[in-house]
Amino acid sequence: MSDRYEVTRLDDLDRIPVGETGLEWRPIRRRFGLEAFGINAYSSVHAGGEVVEEHTEEQLQHEEVYVVVRGHATFHLDGDDVDAPAGTLVILRDPSVRRGATAVDEDTLVLAVGGKPGEAFRPSAWESYFSAAPLAKEGRFDEAIALMLRDAEAHPDHPALLYNLACYEALADRRDDALAHLARAVELNPRFREYAEDDADFATLRDDPRFTEVVSRPAT
Repeated sequence: MSDRYEVTRLDDLDRIPVGETGLEWRPIRRRFGLEAFGINAYSSVHAGGEVVEEHTEEQLQHEEVYVVVRGHATFHLDGDDVDAPAGTLVILRDPSVRRGATAVDEDTLVLAVGGKPGEAFRPSAWESYFSAAPLAKEGRFDEAIALMLRDAEAHPDHPALLYNLACYEALADRRDDALAHLARAVELNPRFREYAEDDADFATLRDDPRFTEVVSRPAT
């Protein structure tokens, strides 16, 4: 290792659990501070588990390439199932394609590379709340909040980041901060109003009239 290059193995990367379907995020871009392009690896803790989270790239407008490094996956592309054994490349030019993948074999590992054509790469905000989630799950809310506040400087008006930050602040009993960030998230994207209505993370705020005001649907 030197200040000009680094060498590591995919299996030496951190494994950060995402959601409840067995998905593990193995950060590459964030760990090594890469700024020219997005690159990450994903695995599943068991066969049949998620190895690529279901999503589109319509918000970020990214092109993506997935490489099945080992194992065997099934990609789900706009409702079509695509068999993807080791060595398969899945190229997605259209950001609107809904994509996801499940692991057929237990030891499946997928590499993902993406970016927006014609623009300098900017790190995505989801890296922040993916990184903070394991801290929050362990009850380390102050650390999770501090991590997200640092990243919020680069994404000051990202509604999903603000919403997740508000969740952790509510769990940490930082009521005023949670309500302020939740209100801003809902202002930027009203769909977060619906999420907040039933989100258990906000249980301690439900008796606060400010919370009711945030989640109340505007009159039509």
